[in-house]
Amino acid sequence: MFSHVMLGANDVEASKTFYDAALGAMGAKPGKVDPYGRVMYFHSGSLFMLTAPIDGKKATSANGSTIGFTATTPEEADAFHKAGLKAGGKAIEDPPGWREGAGMRLYLAYLRDPSGNKICAMCRG
Repeated sequence: MFSHVMLGANDVEASKTFYDAALGAMGAKPGKVDPYGRVMYFHSGSLFMLTAPIDGKKATSANGSTIGFTATTPEEADAFHKAGLKAGGKAIEDPPGWREGAGMRLYLAYLRDPSGNKICAMCRG
């Protein structure tokens, strides 16, 4: 359904450091910086990008929004969470673990990135 996801970042280099660590813990290669200063991650057929807002204003996180990254195992989600914390992320919500509801069982690991965006590694049970 999605072609890509792009997030605004106030400090693109700090965000790149964070995502290189967090996504790297799930097997993604470090982000590539294009001539416009945008950072691009290509992994498992997905495209994720970071950019300073083109209007020159401050990047802000959306209240109620979450970007989810697929983890293949709970251990991979834990590695994402641990690496993200070490690289400047902030733990939010419940600690990483299994959640059940609406007939689903999901392993979730939530963080806020350096710009305040809410992200999550998710493994289906």
